[in-house]
Amino acid sequence: MTLAAYLRVWLASMRYSIVRNLMFRFDTLLWFLVEFAWMAVSIVLIEVIFGHIDSLAGWSKYEMLLLVGTSMVISRLFMGLFMSNLFEVGRNVRTGAFDFFLAQPGNPLFMVSTRKVELDGLMNVVLGIALVAFAASKLGLKPSFTGIVIYAIMILCGVAIHFGVCAILVSTAFWTIRSEGVETGYFTLFEFSRLPRSAFRGIASVVFVYLFPAVIVSNFPAKALISGPEAHLLLWLVGASMAWFWVAVLVFNWGLRRYTSASS
Repeated sequence: MTLAAYLRVWLASMRYSIVRNLMFRFDTLLWFLVEFAWMAVSIVLIEVIFGHIDSLAGWSKYEMLLLVGTSMVISRLFMGLFMSNLFEVGRNVRTGAFDFFLAQPGNPLFMVSTRKVELDGLMNVVLGIALVAFAASKLGLKPSFTGIVIYAIMILCGVAIHFGVCAILVSTAFWTIRSEGVETGYFTLFEFSRLPRSAFRGIASVVFVYLFPAVIVSNFPAKALISGPEAHLLLWLVGASMAWFWVAVLVFNWGLRRYTSASS
């Protein structure tokens, strides 16, 4: 399949998913409100913390709000486009329904991860952007067009890292058959994306900044808005996203060779 063909397949899947979501409007609205409640809890927590302190690891209240908003934009964009699809891999491998994706003419990982979109997740991306814009206005930030473009590129790199990590986790189903703890593990790992990089010291910095990029996913884009884009941080994030995506493809294809299908 050509790149244009893959794009047409993805757009068709998105149209189908949006129509399907609109058929169950209350369910979509309910999940949107649940995500909104989580964002509200995060904002209230920051308000409570900064009611007692002036800065957290060198970050002011509105800088922290911008960081949380950035983390939310990245995670909700990933959730809306890919997460629910990837989390179904374990069940499909266990039941043999994975055969459906192997029978399709496209790349299995692409077909598995783009079958549907979650409208409530994409709706919450707007809330995340609104929080970032609010915090930026309070900080008096006026990023240039180039700065906004670099911020957007960093956001996409963050989504790619989320995708890579999640794809690696769900690919363990090819060996273990069951992967019930994958969802919990994924959310636990990326909880650190809402914390400032400067808060990590010693072994924690090595693990969550350098080895596993949970912290830089949101910190680098937020820093690009607050302090202006820095070339080495952009290159670091681009390199990390490419590396994690490449490893995810490698692990998925490796596990794919172990799949015996429903007929075996």
